[in-house]
Amino acid sequence: MTKSMTGFAAAKGAGEGYTWAWDIRSVNARGLDVRMRLPDWIEGLETPVKTAVAGVAARGNVTVNLKLSREEGASDERIDRATLDRVLAQLAEVGATAAVAGVHLGKPTTAEVLAMRGVLVSGGSDTEIGALSKAIAADLPALVQAFDDMRQAEGSALSRVIEGQLDLIEKLTAEAAALAEARKDQMADKLRENLARVMDNVDGADPARVAQELAVIAVKTDVTEEIDRLTAHVAAARDLLATDGPVGRKLDFLSQEFNREANTLCSKSQSTELTRVGLDLKATIDQMREQVQNVE
Repeated sequence: MTKSMTGFAAAKGAGEGYTWAWDIRSVNARGLDVRMRLPDWIEGLETPVKTAVAGVAARGNVTVNLKLSREEGASDERIDRATLDRVLAQLAEVGATAAVAGVHLGKPTTAEVLAMRGVLVSGGSDTEIGALSKAIAADLPALVQAFDDMRQAEGSALSRVIEGQLDLIEKLTAEAAALAEARKDQMADKLRENLARVMDNVDGADPARVAQELAVIAVKTDVTEEIDRLTAHVAAARDLLATDGPVGRKLDFLSQEFNREANTLCSKSQSTELTRVGLDLKATIDQMREQVQNVE
């Protein structure tokens, strides 16, 4: 199934005294680039996020956001016992040194101790944070599945648009083939006239050399090869759209080949109608390539 590189999904959850909101979104990119904005005091979420995203996406610039809030009425702060013990020991040491020196120091208040850096911190204990991390990570499978579902739905829509453009390219290629066939007699007559004109106006010219040059001119006006390649490219593009897995890069390369053949067709046309068809082909191919840029 064809997937789009554009997708979005969101999820909300609550537990362990917190509420949280996930969102995941992606845009097109050459490869897979996963960027995360997660609370820095919760560890252990980066690897599950990357693994989950890589399980459904092969290309795209993917951004995963997690917003976390303490539930109403619950405190978001706790005392770091290790830091508090260290601070109290340092205060005792300072007080003892000052006493020896005969300097009297006032005792710090509880509020002053709590205000010291690192004593009061956000988040729960390691055990509480671990439980919270597991609860948050439990939402990942459903979130990523919703994200993948959207990419698949958009991919199906993209596939239908590209199929319609391939139908038009096929129709225009058939029209170009009919015009090229219809002008064969005209081109043959023109070639004979050119040959007669050349032979009448050059004395001592090597007939073989003249014939060779005219044959080159004939090749330069023959668009059979371009039409055959365009037909083959249409079949190849349809095969890619029916293939499971990422096909965006191959389709992008193929659209460049489409454009190359249309350019050559225009340069060889020597016919107003054939040039018109060639320009219509180029316009349709450009539109198709814009869609292909979003295919995974």
